[in-house]
Amino acid sequence: MTAAIDGLKPEPVWRYFAEISRIPRCSKNEAAASRYVLDQARRLGLEAESDPLGNVIVRKPAGGLDGRPGVALQGHLDMVCEKNRETRHDFLTDPIRLVRRGDVIMADGTTLGADNGIAVAAMLAVMEDRSLRHGPLELLFTVDEETGLTGAAGLGPDFVRSRILLNLDSEEEGTLYIGCSGGRDTTGVLEVRQRDANPRHAALSVKVTGLKGGHSGLEIDKGRANAVKLMGRVLLALSPLGARISSVDGGDKHNAIPRQCEAVLLVPPRKVKAAGAAVEQLLADIRAEFQAAEPDLGIVLAPLEGDRPEKVLGRRDQLTLVRLLSALPHGVVKMSAEIPGLVETSTNLAAVHTGGEGVRLVTSQRSSVASELNALAAAVASVMELGGAAIDTSDAYPGWKPDLDSPILKIAREAYRELFGREPQAKAIHAGLECGVIGERYPGMDMISFGPTLEGAHSPEERMYIDTVEKFWDLLLGILRRV
Repeated sequence: MTAAIDGLKPEPVWRYFAEISRIPRCSKNEAAASRYVLDQARRLGLEAESDPLGNVIVRKPAGGLDGRPGVALQGHLDMVCEKNRETRHDFLTDPIRLVRRGDVIMADGTTLGADNGIAVAAMLAVMEDRSLRHGPLELLFTVDEETGLTGAAGLGPDFVRSRILLNLDSEEEGTLYIGCSGGRDTTGVLEVRQRDANPRHAALSVKVTGLKGGHSGLEIDKGRANAVKLMGRVLLALSPLGARISSVDGGDKHNAIPRQCEAVLLVPPRKVKAAGAAVEQLLADIRAEFQAAEPDLGIVLAPLEGDRPEKVLGRRDQLTLVRLLSALPHGVVKMSAEIPGLVETSTNLAAVHTGGEGVRLVTSQRSSVASELNALAAAVASVMELGGAAIDTSDAYPGWKPDLDSPILKIAREAYRELFGREPQAKAIHAGLECGVIGERYPGMDMISFGPTLEGAHSPEERMYIDTVEKFWDLLLGILRRV
């Protein structure tokens, strides 16, 4: 693992990144990572405490700049755990395997966890270095950011004392983020009746593969295909040929665009050839639609490997499911009229899974306008309810309203100009940052968010650009010297 980071600078940041990459830390399984941070704080003789959720705060005295206001650095301990279908990896026990490919660091067939492990590494490096110049610091390590921001939402009123916060969970070097969207999840469960499968029908699997996926907020406007939506088109084409659905499963995370989806079908023998032809034609059409965005897109219909299914969905329930997959929206709903290029409102059809409770449909909505968020979630729920699904809507998490007059924004801009000789961008992001929740927990908090350049977050294509990590570190230290 360390070979991938040999010689990279700043050395302490990369060393700690390798260390935490050894610790399994999927969302809701961050206990070992929390203990690691506490152990490091004790080793360094720093004050530290944790709360019942597993959030950790470390307090470091001023380094040569006494009398300055307190500053909190903040990042989240958990990571999205996704892997390629063929990758052998147990996220509960196995370390992330780091790989250097040219100018980027990636993982070997899994998510990298730089979202937000690079923030954790930088904060640990700040804790360790007694030569740094800064005022009094708090280093806030939160849990469960990726599956509901529950760590930040559970912070106690006195856990954080600072009123300036540097969130280190952004993914574009040269950009200072000053606002984010809010969001909520809308899930439907379609109760289905099962029927005995015809023993004379051919058992087939159809798979949608090769998609890029990605973050359902940051990359929702990239024109990428959604494997669950494409499967809906496949099933719509095959149902008139007598294909009966036994199961359909795709997508793993509410905040990731699904990359893969598989359905198990039973098809009358005389229709198998026609089904193959229909899939080939549909694949040609879809490849033409996504030829630039999804060059590796594939749809494969093949004999089923493994046990033959004994049950299929009833005809009426199958028709309802196929119609729901076709009707549920996905993608950008509205662009901001005030900020060029910013997605204002979007929805992600994140997953479909068959199981004992029926067919589960998972979606997530995002918007920087609370009323639009609520209206979109209600519209998605209405589509599901028209199909007879029972609805579960999560509590919404708040957005973060931009403040162009923020004092910490002014300091960060000055630091960036002095370090790199150019003006940084200041913009909002179509993703849920913990800043929105933290700002609600601690009114009046002055905040910005920044980080190195990452691409493909929430997917095995996640990669971090090596040269931007040093710039991120230099900017962080430059800001701390100026506050």
